[in-house]
Amino acid sequence: MRISVVIPARNEEQFIVGCLEALGRQTLQPYEIIVVDNGSSDRTGELARGMGVRLVRCPTPGVAVARQAGLEAASGDWVATTDADSRPVVGWLEALRPHMETSVALYGPLRMFGLPAWQEELTELGYGIFLKTMMLLGRPNLAAANMAFDRLTALSVGGYPMVEAREDVILGWNLKAKGRVRYVRDALVLTASRRVRGGWFNFLMQQARNLSGNSSGYFAADGGKES
Repeated sequence: MRISVVIPARNEEQFIVGCLEALGRQTLQPYEIIVVDNGSSDRTGELARGMGVRLVRCPTPGVAVARQAGLEAASGDWVATTDADSRPVVGWLEALRPHMETSVALYGPLRMFGLPAWQEELTELGYGIFLKTMMLLGRPNLAAANMAFDRLTALSVGGYPMVEAREDVILGWNLKAKGRVRYVRDALVLTASRRVRGGWFNFLMQQARNLSGNSSGYFAADGGKES
C-alpha cells in the first residue's frame, strides 16, 4: 500500500521544516511527500525543496484549491494529509496502515503543542470528546491535519469541494457515503497552538464558523487568518 502525504502551505517557513522532519521520523515511511506551495512570499517552497520532498506550485490562493492540487498530484494508493504547522508522531502512518484495507477514510486525534503540559493534554481530551459527539451524530469530523483516504475513492466524489475552512469535513462526509470511515485513536498528530493565541473563546467561535461555512483562509503565524 503506497501512501502519499500531502501538505498545503502558504508562508509557513516557521513550521514547514518541523513538519517534514516529523514525517522523516515515521516508522512507516511514505511513498512520497508532496508540499503544495500556495503562493508563498517567504521561503516555504525553498525550504521544502531543500528537504528533498516533491514541491507542487499552486498560485491560486485558498486552502481548498491547494489541497485539491495535492490530491491530483499524488500517485499513492492512499493520501494522508496534515498541515504545515503540524507534527505527526513517529507511529502515525504505521497506526493508520492496518485499517486501509477495510476503510475508505481514516482520521485521528489532535493535540496542540507549545502550551503548558496540562493544557496540551486538555486540548487532546476536548477534541476527542468533540469527535465522539460528531461520530454519534453521524457526521464524522475529519480534519485535514490528521486524515487519510483512498485516493481513487476521493477522486470519484470530486475531491475537495471549493468551500474554504471546511473542505476537509465535507470530503469526509462524501467519503462516508462510499464506505467505512474509521477513527484511529493511536494515530496522533500534534498541531501548533498559534490558533489559541487570540484566546480560547475566539478559537472555539472560529471552529463553529468553520463548521457552518462562514470562514475562509489559512491560519497566519500570529494566530490570525490569511485570505
